[in-house]
Amino acid sequence: METDERIRDAIAHTELVRPPRQSLATFGVSDIRYYLLTQPVYTDITGNTEETVVREGRVIAEKPKIVTPYYLMNLFQGFEHGQEYAEYVLRTYGANEPGLLYRYRNEPAGMNILASPVESVIENINQEIERSGNPLTAIIKGVDQLWDISLMKFIHDITRQSLGSNVMEMGMRGMLGMDGSIPRHARYMIEQLFREAAAERSRVSELEAELRRWGLFGEYEDRFLDLFRRR
Repeated sequence: METDERIRDAIAHTELVRPPRQSLATFGVSDIRYYLLTQPVYTDITGNTEETVVREGRVIAEKPKIVTPYYLMNLFQGFEHGQEYAEYVLRTYGANEPGLLYRYRNEPAGMNILASPVESVIENINQEIERSGNPLTAIIKGVDQLWDISLMKFIHDITRQSLGSNVMEMGMRGMLGMDGSIPRHARYMIEQLFREAAAERSRVSELEAELRRWGLFGEYEDRFLDLFRRR
């Protein structure tokens, strides 16, 4: 498919210039600051390589959970091409391949076009990061038209790099394993959400969203509606 080809091309031309200096947290939230550098989309026309687009922002990686590619279909927030990327992962790995992933939220902070070549911009940003001392800061080179694919590729890669320690910690707490096509821990979290929704009405929408992400709303529908009948 043409969309897959564009995504593969963007992934192939994504480079992590400066990775974060620490792994993502297993049982907490990670706040990653990024600088994503691209050449302007019009560079192929003008031939001018002395300009660099700099996008800044934060990616919030929430407490990780055990998920499948099917769940990924509703995972990404704030990404223009998030659905396309999720569909690509689904086709590549299958619907029910378990893995430990994070729920990501992209919070862009701004974009500038600098009259400097990319290597010069990288050097200046590196110096700024060294002064700030923030270990969760990254520099990424990507593709202008599909810059958010480059950002998601970066997130996917650092998640995989954190998997070893994350899986070990979760395994030690008995959180791994599957119940058919659903991770057992997902069932546990759904039960927890039911308890919270029964006590606090504001959690009902979160429970419904989680059931729909897993394709389980039909299975739990009667129990879900009971939450309203009790009130």
